[in-house]
Amino acid sequence: MHLFSEEFKTAHMLAGTDARLKLLVASGLLVMVLTYHGFLFPLFVGMASLLLCVWMRVPLKLFVLRFSEPALVALILIVIKMFFAGHDELFSVSLFGVSISAYKDGLIDGLMIASRIVGAVSVITVLGFATPFTDVIAALSWFRVPKGLIEILMFAYRYIFMLFEDAMVIYNAQKNRLGYSNIRRGLSSFGILAGSLTLKAFEHSQNTAVAMAQRGYDGNMPVLKHRPFKPSEVIVSIFLIVIMGLAWKI
Repeated sequence: MHLFSEEFKTAHMLAGTDARLKLLVASGLLVMVLTYHGFLFPLFVGMASLLLCVWMRVPLKLFVLRFSEPALVALILIVIKMFFAGHDELFSVSLFGVSISAYKDGLIDGLMIASRIVGAVSVITVLGFATPFTDVIAALSWFRVPKGLIEILMFAYRYIFMLFEDAMVIYNAQKNRLGYSNIRRGLSSFGILAGSLTLKAFEHSQNTAVAMAQRGYDGNMPVLKHRPFKPSEVIVSIFLIVIMGLAWKI
């Protein structure tokens, strides 16, 4: 459960910054990253985000876990673009009698898309590392995000820990019984694990719905109350957006 710990989210200066301002800055950076035509700005944002994660003392295992899936998607996109899109041939190889060509312009396009993925994921990752989930939910509520979405997010966050614990219990029991001793048994055990978690998730949802109805739940979910904006935080946020905007223009 240490991977879901939020202790490191309260041990730095960004933790005390208003979550609404952090959401606004992150949204602005996302727009800049996704609309930039080139490599430099998204990679600059990614590097700055990495330095912020190091400064916040984010556990290395958690950092790698968060970036593993986006990195894999970016790598696949680069390969697809390089071999299946473009006209300027970079090199060609013959494999089992089939000629496979790589294209320079396809590689460049793939790298551009990959850099945007890295930059965008970096911004979201820093926001998640720097802000407790309850503060994010309160900020989204202040921005008038639909109540249904807020409700789903809060229940999902509540029960993901329970499902994680259930998964670890089932996995350890299977592992102790050599359920992952070979590929065939491993796939069978994983299927049983997935099916069991699906049933448990359905059971938890039914129990939660009944419990909330019995307690007179009317759809209003209490969230944290925000303090007034601090002028210093607003000025710093505007300054940061302006600086990043100038870098985006360059």
